[in-house]
Amino acid sequence: QGLGQTRFICTSVPLDGDVCAASALGTGSAEELKGTVLQLRETVLQQKETIMNQKETIRELTAKLGRCESQSVLELPGEGKGRKGFSKNTMGDLSRPAAAETLSQLGQTLQSLKTRLENLEQFSRMNSSSQTNNLKDILQNKIDDLEKQVLSRVNSLEEGKLSPRNESEERGKIESTLTSLHQRISDLEKGQKDNRPPDRFQLTFPLRTNYMYAKVKKSLPEMYAFSICMWIKSSASPGMGTPFSYAVPGQANELVLIEWGNNPMEILINDKVAKLPFAINDGKWHHICVTWTTRDGVWEAYQDGTQTGNGENLAPYHPIKPQGVLVLGQEQDTLGGGFDATQAFVGELAHFNVWDRKLSPGEVYGLATCSSKALAGNVIAWAETNIDIYGGATKWTFEACRQLN
Repeated sequence: QGLGQTRFICTSVPLDGDVCAASALGTGSAEELKGTVLQLRETVLQQKETIMNQKETIRELTAKLGRCESQSVLELPGEGKGRKGFSKNTMGDLSRPAAAETLSQLGQTLQSLKTRLENLEQFSRMNSSSQTNNLKDILQNKIDDLEKQVLSRVNSLEEGKLSPRNESEERGKIESTLTSLHQRISDLEKGQKDNRPPDRFQLTFPLRTNYMYAKVKKSLPEMYAFSICMWIKSSASPGMGTPFSYAVPGQANELVLIEWGNNPMEILINDKVAKLPFAINDGKWHHICVTWTTRDGVWEAYQDGTQTGNGENLAPYHPIKPQGVLVLGQEQDTLGGGFDATQAFVGELAHFNVWDRKLSPGEVYGLATCSSKALAGNVIAWAETNIDIYGGATKWTFEACRQLN
């Protein structure tokens, strides 16, 4: 305790070495230690440099992976309008649904068709005939084949066997078979309703898909005014989607009615937009009309026979162009196609009529109250013979007017 400040010098000694001999090494041992320290420092610097190089490599790989993922998910070639080889959705949509979601939608569509077939079986028991039973067996076999196709596609996807091209071809086959199957069931159902008036039907779009739609056989002529009216029922959220879209060469958004995301319903004419004051997402039938004239772009909106809004300067002095494609239930990014499930209409639609003039408030009220004197569209009239349906959209007897009457 009385030594004052003390300095200790430590010297490493082998386990079998002599401690006294080691303490006498002196300065030679210090030089060795210094060399060891310098070696250790050099090693540390080399390791730091290696780590930095590895970090840079990781950053480069991460960036490349991000670019690959963004191109494969958000920029699928051949769909929509954009720079060559990559897509750009005309409405600024979300990305297209993944393969698993599409398969789920196909499964739901098959289930819907199965339910309709079961209803037909029940009908055939009450009105048994060999022809009906034969048709039922044929349809049941087709549904079984479809289920096998979907299952095969699931297995191929899980094993990574399907290339994008093969997947597209496989999906096309399934959707084509769905359309054919639906048509056979519709024809069989129609046999039960031979006495139904040609306009007493509705279209049902039960799922948000990019393959369920209806197409009007006629194009629109050049129009300097229009009135478009329909019955509509939906509770889809967020947004009911696109009840109709009309595309012409060079302009996919020539005339579109759409409610997507959390936006209000909008009417687009030549990509110009007006927001419509409709409140119809309550799962009940509503009658809506939109009228427009090219002079000053004046428009009016009617809900259930009452005018709820109006405005002007909507694509003024731009006539609606002819030679286009009119689709019900989907928004077009290309002429007759480029559908996106995020903007698909979900719900029921009926009595879609188009006039090349502005209807009077009295005429609109007559349509909304199912008056026997109500007019049919002079450009597009609602009739089963005027519409083709695809991808499992269904036709049923129209109920709204029956409820009102």
